[in-house]
Amino acid sequence: MPRFRVPRLRAPSMKQALGVTKVKRAVKRKSGWNAITRAARMPTNLKRTALRRGGYYNGPMRLWRWLTGKR
Repeated sequence: MPRFRVPRLRAPSMKQALGVTKVKRAVKRKSGWNAITRAARMPTNLKRTALRRGGYYNGPMRLWRWLTGKR
C-alpha cells in the first residue's frame, strides 16, 4: 500500500508566472537544441542511470548516506 505523502507546494517564480519558461522551452524544442546537446549530456545521464540501477537512490542507501554524512 502506498504511503501518503504531503505534496510540496511552491509558489511559481515570476518567469514561470509570466510564461517566459514555457516560451523558452518551446523555442528549444522547435530549434532542435535538445537533440544537439544530447551528446554533451550523455556522460552525466549514463552515470545517473547506473547509480539508479545500482540502488544508490533507494531508501536504505539514502538513510546510510544521511547517517554517515556522505551527501
